[in-house]
Amino acid sequence: MEECKNSNELVVTSNKSRKENSLLVTHRSSLILGIDTSCDDTSASVVVDGERILSNVVSSQSDIHKKYGGIVPELASRRHVEMIWLVVDEALNNAGITLDDIDAIAVCYGPGLIGSLLVGCGFAKAVGYAKKIPIVAVNHLEGHMFSVFLENKLSFPFLSLIVSGGHTSLYIVNGFRQYVELGRTRDDAAGEAYDKVAKLLGLGYPGGPVIDKLAREGNPKAFDFPRAYVPESFDFSFSGLKTAVRNAVSSQSPVASSQSYTLLCDIAASFQAAVVDVLVRKVEWAIVRKGIKKIALSGGVSANSELRRRVKEMAEEREVELFLPSIPFCTDNAAMIAAAGYCHYKAGNIAGIDLNPKAYLPL
Repeated sequence: MEECKNSNELVVTSNKSRKENSLLVTHRSSLILGIDTSCDDTSASVVVDGERILSNVVSSQSDIHKKYGGIVPELASRRHVEMIWLVVDEALNNAGITLDDIDAIAVCYGPGLIGSLLVGCGFAKAVGYAKKIPIVAVNHLEGHMFSVFLENKLSFPFLSLIVSGGHTSLYIVNGFRQYVELGRTRDDAAGEAYDKVAKLLGLGYPGGPVIDKLAREGNPKAFDFPRAYVPESFDFSFSGLKTAVRNAVSSQSPVASSQSYTLLCDIAASFQAAVVDVLVRKVEWAIVRKGIKKIALSGGVSANSELRRRVKEMAEEREVELFLPSIPFCTDNAAMIAAAGYCHYKAGNIAGIDLNPKAYLPL
């Protein structure tokens, strides 16, 4: 994978040169343009047959939202309006194609921030109508689920753990559109807990990467934070953990500056250990109870170094296959939307011009 930044502040991920792309397109069967504006990243991607990436472009809004300690929906949607065509144009240029080469446009229509989703859906419908290109609607969770196919050959069934800022869910994936939900968060998502704890500790936004970094220097046993295993259930709960961290911080006496960094690292490590323990234990329970020997992780939190390390150890102990997306494909991206969209396109699931986004959209 090649990752770089250009003058438009777009993160470009592609595994082919433009010349290689031209040769690949010559022998293609289906070329999908993916669009994702579900939250605060504007992304477009061109993918062949749901698995071969010609281009993947992401415009991040972190610099806009970090001053507020979280995403401001109105600012996010306005930025999408500014960036959507630039991002799509960059994706097409990097793939070495034009809109005339596209077989279908796959757009994320939920769940997510409704203002942000409206931008992506409106753009996709306008381009599709003008250029007579079919539109397929993709659930954001389904996109995360199918991100694993971008870099791996994986057969059904498999367990899919989706861990992000808005979702923490565990599924059995028996096939395309054959998803069995085993459990979901009852309150905060894991990524949301990371962001809120980071804000509580004055670490800024987004919280996941900075807590992960600090945790490497801390003692994960310094604080005995709770693990909400929710007995006899595959559901998750992180609100109590967040409260426990707040109480621990408020109970600390003033410390010397030389000790404050150590304390910060210890809190981060102890918090992260509590989150990872629950995630890994729930997946392990599912392996044992359901007898499925393949696991796929996705979502922004799947980029967390401690989670990746611990789930690898567990997979080796249980002798199961583990599929982890590379870091650029853990967070929101349009390549995963295109991957899932390809399956919808081949199945004939074409959306109408009346397609509307949905903030809440069960899988």
